[in-house]
Parts: sequence; C-alpha cells; structure tokens
Amino acid sequence: MPTTAEVASIESCALSADLSTLVVQMSGNDAFTLSAERLRLACKCAHCTRARIDDRFPLAFPGIAIIGVTDLGYGLNIAFSDGHCSGIYPKSYLLDLAGN
Repeated sequence: MPTTAEVASIESCALSADLSTLVVQMSGNDAFTLSAERLRLACKCAHCTRARIDDRFPLAFPGIAIIGVTDLGYGLNIAFSDGHCSGIYPKSYLLDLAGN
C-alpha cells in the first residue's frame, strides 16, 4: 500500500459507474479504491467533527453515493448523496485510508 510520502504519485481519481467507490490511480499503473461509505465515515470537516464530539455522528451510511469530486490539487472535495459536501480529503489522508 502507498505511503504518505507518495502523495505526488496520485495521478487521478474517478468514480465507479454506480457511484459507490472512488478509484485512485497512482503512477506506475497502481490503483486503490475507497468506498463511498468509508469516505463519508472518515470525513473530518468541522460539521462532522462536532457531530462526533456531541455523539450524533452516524455509525454507518448505507447506500451512500459519491455525487461529485473536485480536485483541489492537494486533496479532493467530495460531495455525497446525503447532501454533505464540505469535506476535504487531503491526498495524504486518502493514502492513509487506503492503508487501513
């Protein structure tokens, strides 16, 4: 699995046809996938962080889909089918999620 030192080697990201998975293409033809639910559960935006502190954050997001991805250079802004769109996932964080 890639390490955070390999952030520059992330070449592109795409969505699966059913919007349930983010496919991350690395240099050298390596790739990894992250499910929409895994990404939604891993959001570290202020809203989700507060919900965790208040013990209001869901334990699962069944059926969640990724409806949009914007590449910000250093990371991705991901929009989900539940209306949540404020999470930014640094590329180093995506690599960490892929390793777990």
